[in-house]
Amino acid sequence: MAVRQADLVLGIEVGAGRRSLLRRLVRLARRYPLGVLGGVIVLSLVVVGAFAPLIAPHDVNDIGVAPPLSGISRQTPFGTDNLGRDMLSRVIWGARVSLAVGFIAVIGGTVVGAVIGLVSGYMGGPVDSAVQRLLDSLQAFPALVLLLIIIRLLGPSLENVVLVIGLGIIPGVIRIVRGAVLSEKNNAYVEAARAVGATPLRIMFVHIAPNIAALAIVIMTTLLGTAVLAEAALSFLGLGVPPPNPSWGADINAARTNLPVHIPWALFPGLAISLTVLGFNLLGDALRDALDPRLRGAR
Repeated sequence: MAVRQADLVLGIEVGAGRRSLLRRLVRLARRYPLGVLGGVIVLSLVVVGAFAPLIAPHDVNDIGVAPPLSGISRQTPFGTDNLGRDMLSRVIWGARVSLAVGFIAVIGGTVVGAVIGLVSGYMGGPVDSAVQRLLDSLQAFPALVLLLIIIRLLGPSLENVVLVIGLGIIPGVIRIVRGAVLSEKNNAYVEAARAVGATPLRIMFVHIAPNIAALAIVIMTTLLGTAVLAEAALSFLGLGVPPPNPSWGADINAARTNLPVHIPWALFPGLAISLTVLGFNLLGDALRDALDPRLRGAR
């Protein structure tokens, strides 16, 4: 009998917890409707990219699906390119490539930049000075020019595009995380950890890192749109994902060089890039406002 009562109490507590979580999510949705819109866009793109083989009506490189440069029709809702390939299928597969490049590059670049920024901000002294002078040297070059130089040296490939975009993300992440660490390391909980004999490594990664985790999430969400745009720019210049892999930027460039210009060929990959960047920016802004107590209190 006692066991049944305990199970009943546990079930009531779980149900109350779920209702409380649901109410919290509803409040957040009402407070940040644009963030919800961004989340829906991002989630939709992730689903489209993940299930591209099932969603795409044709193989991405099938030639002659319809006459070359066909317009919008029931058979080809986004038209075709100069080889008669279905543009809807290429846009769907392009989402898979762009999101994969974006997620891997941003996660890798943010993790590396956050670790370096954490160490630089906490250690200070010669370590911090060396890191900051190196960043000053790197940021003396325009970011796109530096990316073009590196990708030109390494050669265009999917792995090199991920590496180059990740490297481009690291300096900005280091600056942001270092600033957060400088404000955190003088707080009382850090002084208490030092007083009980915690090592610098433990203070950095056990005490300070969890307190700046929300900042890292916001950084990653915001940078994902930038990474997708960078991949499209590199592909547009012929230095991104090599053919026959589909890429939104490469399709726009191919449409640009075709005369006369076939508008659907360039329009739908361009809309896909714009929608992706918009979705990540809206979601990132909402997460920043929701996770930053100062901004939360200002609303």
